[in-house]
Amino acid sequence: MNRPLLHQRFPPLGDALPHLRLGQAPTPVRELTGLTCSVPVWCKDESGYGAGGWGGNKIRKLEWILPDVRRRGARTVLTVGGLGTNWGLAAALYGREQGLSTAVALIDQPMDEHVRAQLVRLRRSGAALHRTRTKRRTIAAVPWLLLRHTTVRGLPYVLPAGGSTAVGTLGYVEAALELAGQVASGEMPEPSHVVTAVGSGGTAAGLLLGLRLAGLRTRVVGVVVNDTLRLDAPVIVALAGRAEKLLRKRGADFPSAGLAPEDVAIVRDWLGPGYGHATAECERALSLAATTASLQLEPVYTAKALAALIALADDGRLAPGPVLFLNTHGPRRS
Repeated sequence: MNRPLLHQRFPPLGDALPHLRLGQAPTPVRELTGLTCSVPVWCKDESGYGAGGWGGNKIRKLEWILPDVRRRGARTVLTVGGLGTNWGLAAALYGREQGLSTAVALIDQPMDEHVRAQLVRLRRSGAALHRTRTKRRTIAAVPWLLLRHTTVRGLPYVLPAGGSTAVGTLGYVEAALELAGQVASGEMPEPSHVVTAVGSGGTAAGLLLGLRLAGLRTRVVGVVVNDTLRLDAPVIVALAGRAEKLLRKRGADFPSAGLAPEDVAIVRDWLGPGYGHATAECERALSLAATTASLQLEPVYTAKALAALIALADDGRLAPGPVLFLNTHGPRRS
């Protein structure tokens, strides 16, 4: 059945909260037997999600965001990201397929091979790119950007970095329900923890809410990789709460999830000097993932998350296990 699990679970959402299928679900789960760790480690591999020019966790968000853009009658998406933004590229490529234009304000980050390749992809995507360079200059430029991308059809649809709005967060509420189905069918045991990178908060918030809706006890561990946004447990829980409120407003009926900051663990020790800066730990995790698990990670998000997982497990902080690593990186040719 191609209907999203949220629509199946809460039928009133079918009309009230439109969804656009952009990838093939469910994404696979497998044990990373070659990864030496003090607890069993499994992976839910989102890298193959998305049928367009880019994949990974951003596509899950766009499945809910793009229909909302059309519902509001907007023709342009205005968003922000680093120079190597996966989010901006995904928004541009999938938005273009839906007849939408995309404009991206780009904030500086360390330049490396990954970022240079991403900039080439961004330029090819057709998005309007604005080098605003810093967070402060980006905020100051918002009025001009709104004016620049307002058309006779109206204002652009404005999205924060990573698409981490209440609507975008539903992408990982959906993924958590999907994971619960894989646990129920015996594809993997229920994990004690799921570890994910936190760049803007939407993935962690969606997982937190979705796991509770599904009745799983799995604890979310978010590895902060971005120093330009406030990303702590209260922020993640507040975003999950806004997604919960949205579901109720659109017709879903379920008991309160009762989320609290202690329901999610946020760790910052693997950030390094800042967003986009590689660290020795993430370089080792990058190599380890490739050689032992055939996982293609990148140094900004997923390698730091895996480095944190290994260290936290070795410190006994992820007991009893198993632990699920969420691979959110989804490279494509574009």
